Amino acid sequence: MASVSDIQPSEPVISKSDTQWRAELSPEEFRVLRQAGTERPFTGEYWDTTTQGVYACRACGQELFTSNEKFDAGCGWPSFFAPLAEDRVRYVRDVSMGMARVEVLCSACESHLGHVFEGEGFNTPTDQRYCMNSVSLTLKHTS
Repeated sequence: MASVSDIQPSEPVISKSDTQWRAELSPEEFRVLRQAGTERPFTGEYWDTTTQGVYACRACGQELFTSNEKFDAGCGWPSFFAPLAEDRVRYVRDVSMGMARVEVLCSACESHLGHVFEGEGFNTPTDQRYCMNSVSLTLKHTS
């Protein structure tokens, strides 16, 4: 993962108005994906699933993560140690909630996915935890 300060803003590939997004997304999906909300821990569809597949952005369908990089962080949200490819996500400094964090957005539509944390001591190849909202993702099953 590149440093947040190294990331240059880019224009989203998919650009829609709030009215268009509201027509396509449920109220909860809109709150999380378009307004950077967070679902409650241990309530989302994918926090504890072990189903094999690819996780895509619920708003636009871009593939973001695979089940091969998913791990149980015990935090109540789906956690991954790396995205499918670095060009699938964007990083934005987030200073809300009284702390500095790194927000993760879908690079295609700029929907809020969650946050990435480093140095928490997880036994993963990257020592990163992409803590994503289930409502931001759709799991495409593989055989």
